[in-house]
Amino acid sequence: MYNNPLKQILHPKSLALVGAGKKPTKMGTLHALSIVKDGYPGAFYPIHPREETVFGRRAYKSVYDLPEVPDLAMLVVPVEQVLQLLDDFGKIGTKYAVIVTAGFRESGLHGQKQEDKLKEIAARYGIRFLGPNCIGFINSELPLNITVFPGTGKPGRLGMISQSGTYITQTLSYLKNKGIHFSKAISVGNEANIDIVDALEYLGQDEQTSAISLYIEGIKNGRRFIDVAQRITPYKPVLAQYVGGSGAGARAGMSHTGSMGGPEFLYEGIFKQAGVIQSFGIEDLYAQGWALATQPVLKGNRVAVITNSGGPGTAISHVCETGGLDVPRFSDELQHEIKQHVLSHASCANPVDMTFHLNDKILSRVIPEIIIKSGEVDGLILHGAMSHGFMREIYPRIKEMVGGLTLEQFLEMNAPDMSKAVELPKKYNFPLLVSSFFGREDNYTSAYRDNEIPVFDSPEKAAKAMATLFQYKKIRERKALFPAAELPARQLQVAAILDNAVRNGRRSLDEYESKQVLAAYGIPVTKEKLVLSEDEAVSAALSLGYPVVLKGCSPEIAHKTEKGLVHLSLKNESEVRQAYRAVTAVAQQIPVLVSEMVQGNRELLAGMTRFPGFGPCLMFGLGGIFAEAIRDFAFRAAPLSDTEAEEMTGDLLSARILGEYRGLPAANVAALSSIIRTLGSISLIHPEITELDINPLIISGSQPVAVDALVILSAEHD
Repeated sequence: MYNNPLKQILHPKSLALVGAGKKPTKMGTLHALSIVKDGYPGAFYPIHPREETVFGRRAYKSVYDLPEVPDLAMLVVPVEQVLQLLDDFGKIGTKYAVIVTAGFRESGLHGQKQEDKLKEIAARYGIRFLGPNCIGFINSELPLNITVFPGTGKPGRLGMISQSGTYITQTLSYLKNKGIHFSKAISVGNEANIDIVDALEYLGQDEQTSAISLYIEGIKNGRRFIDVAQRITPYKPVLAQYVGGSGAGARAGMSHTGSMGGPEFLYEGIFKQAGVIQSFGIEDLYAQGWALATQPVLKGNRVAVITNSGGPGTAISHVCETGGLDVPRFSDELQHEIKQHVLSHASCANPVDMTFHLNDKILSRVIPEIIIKSGEVDGLILHGAMSHGFMREIYPRIKEMVGGLTLEQFLEMNAPDMSKAVELPKKYNFPLLVSSFFGREDNYTSAYRDNEIPVFDSPEKAAKAMATLFQYKKIRERKALFPAAELPARQLQVAAILDNAVRNGRRSLDEYESKQVLAAYGIPVTKEKLVLSEDEAVSAALSLGYPVVLKGCSPEIAHKTEKGLVHLSLKNESEVRQAYRAVTAVAQQIPVLVSEMVQGNRELLAGMTRFPGFGPCLMFGLGGIFAEAIRDFAFRAAPLSDTEAEEMTGDLLSARILGEYRGLPAANVAALSSIIRTLGSISLIHPEITELDINPLIISGSQPVAVDALVILSAEHD
């Protein structure tokens, strides 16, 4: 952590802001206001060519007039001034900067050239910087807020890293109302120098931060992201929202921060590999992140539901169960104890439905404490605790019945003591989430939120958050991720096959060559022979043993089945000859492949393709002719450990077919995992391979066999 530049950037003892003025419509003014009004304790030096003072602080005409070398420089100026100013700060010895100014890579080719010059200046002086095109950061611990919005005024435990400045600024008042407070919030902008992975690494080691939320439009260094996240997630939860997976999202990201997005399915797999919980909306990113940051770790999947209404209890239970949680029926003993405190018709089995019982002490403290102490559940969701919110609503209708009391007097008379209710999570180290349709106008909601107990505005949202706690529990219990094994030795026969194809201007290998590549690295393939005549085909079939398969074999022909170039289950010489003639009639002057007929009812696929920022990525899923239609697959980035490869086999929606299924033996998952890992090794040893596809990968008995394969070569080697 001490080598991470964000340690110094977020804790400067002195700060110079170029662009600080007195016009409230200027960004630099708003940044200066946040620095001054939110209590930064260090030395603050506004730089302005005309102003004498800025908010009571002496202003300086230029960088060279400063009384000391500032730890941190902040630039909020027109884009044409940035390069010279960064050079000026470099000359006086400043080593850290935040560049808010936009108009660089995200604006087009000229902006990209300017950003390249910016990086050259920074490298010349050893400057590390955030941005450009960022909004700044918040360090609630110091405190230091260099964004354009007022901070929440309270140190928090949720770390936020965003490729959009909006999500650490415009949302601050919204978050304050929800009782959510950042520990540190970092806008990374164009990531020209410090990127989102640097920020993740920093917050992973930050003691104030208990959970981390990420807003992502694209990741430039995918392998490092995975490695850093895997080190953090066993002890600190990380959530991420990715928005670059659609065509529209990717276009917006490019124009916004210059990010390069990738397909949604890739990021889904990368997040699983990294141990990152994927979120699908900014509201969930905040709320579920806050639940993870503030609540004790969920120890099991058993959840209690307490409510004053049947509908919310049913909704919570339903969402919990779809999220892998259990809402167990309470024991007779526990139900009997609960019955002592509720109306006779109330349900005590779980959910506990108090049916509009207005004793909020019973709802919010007595019954929760009984359930927690029972040990029968691991977490609790409470819906309907309310007091002043409800009283405000009914007061106009009952004010004549309460002796002329004012609303304030009426509320004061009905002000419950909530101190013991809000102590429950810390007292028992037990996760508690609350659902209420009232906001801060209700003193229960405000009390819970002020004591770091998340309150959600619908029952379903509370249940989804509890399911997220359970998801993180499983991440913590993940098998150890030992480093991937060392790459095997480079096979010379494979290099010769690839070199020959490149010399001949080919972009792909034929099936026979592709399987030779696989077999050289230990992947099981079909026994087969390449033939050039009908008689050779018959001879090959006899030596392999019937039944056999006969295929046309050419690197130029894809989808052989649709073109009539694949003939299965040939049982004798006559069928072989007939199939040979049929193939050569469709595609003359191509070799024919005669292969053993592999029997198996389960067809899978495994493959590799390269994605910008992530390098070679591995795919595993359902195979056969319906693979593209069903699209049940998992992705990971190479290289893989044993655990990561095994997790891929369990990711499929259809993973059950790999076990004992309808009389079939369990597939050899270890062998499948080995194939996936080996594909990763091949892609790393031979970078000229841009795609590699095994489809189908048939489970014969319990063993996987590559029945068809295709290797695609990079155009860069043409």
